[in-house]
Amino acid sequence: MENDFSLAAYRVFNVVAETGNISRAAKLLYISQPGISKSISKLEQNLGVTLFVRSSRGVRLTEEGKQLYEYTKSAFLTLQEGENTIKKISNLGIGHIKIGVSTTLCKYMLLPYLKEFAEKFPHVHFTIQCQSTFQTMELLEQGKLDIGLIGRPDQMKELEFYPVGEIEDGFFATAGYLNHLKVREGKGLSAEKILERANLMLLDEKNITRLYIDQYFRENHMKTGQILEVSNMDLLIEFAKAGIGVACVIKQFVKRELESGELVEIKLPKAIEKRDVGFSYRKDRTLSKSAEKFVNYYKLG
Repeated sequence: MENDFSLAAYRVFNVVAETGNISRAAKLLYISQPGISKSISKLEQNLGVTLFVRSSRGVRLTEEGKQLYEYTKSAFLTLQEGENTIKKISNLGIGHIKIGVSTTLCKYMLLPYLKEFAEKFPHVHFTIQCQSTFQTMELLEQGKLDIGLIGRPDQMKELEFYPVGEIEDGFFATAGYLNHLKVREGKGLSAEKILERANLMLLDEKNITRLYIDQYFRENHMKTGQILEVSNMDLLIEFAKAGIGVACVIKQFVKRELESGELVEIKLPKAIEKRDVGFSYRKDRTLSKSAEKFVNYYKLG
């Protein structure tokens, strides 16, 4: 006979085995005594064994019944542990979020967010993967990340995007470097000539910021001279502060250096348009409760 009985039948068996009494089991399960007896009988028929010996004092397990009870007891204890874990996760807000982000955005934007969020939701754990925006988008599309913090690309494909701030690109150098450049090239250099004659420091060509700046150069018919490519923006900032050349970096990330005069901005005839930075995630993938809470926290904030 096909074993088509349900988990409910094992639940009935388990409670009867523990109480040794059909009447008490019926009260605990809110099922009639005939319903309990019928469920046990059907289970015995399906298994082809007798599970209980009935008497006027109640019921007791047969040897086969004892063996089955060891399995059902273990199974229901495991289910109870699972329920308790889920309730604990829900009550405490326990969760795990995998976030992809560039090193620069991680340092200047994500970390302040994480600090604030972690103080309010201390039981949520994070895995942070630092790589380029293009790599983060690929990992999101592959389902290997929950959320990405990225600059808005031209094409989002299958990704949602929620902006959380703006960034503004610019060109910066030390006053000393610019003075030396003017001595070498002559006074009265325009911003375009500075970028053409200077040691220009940019992110490498695999970076979305570099593509954005290259497009700015093309649209404004600007020429560039010697270019030093650097893998991340933190290094660009340090190279600029060392007086090595003119670096293209995000203005918000050198605010302190600009205020102190350690760096100065080269004023362009046409400002580079600001870009959105935000959280991105797959349209067709339901966010975990923790990830949804993380995104909504900043939507509401």
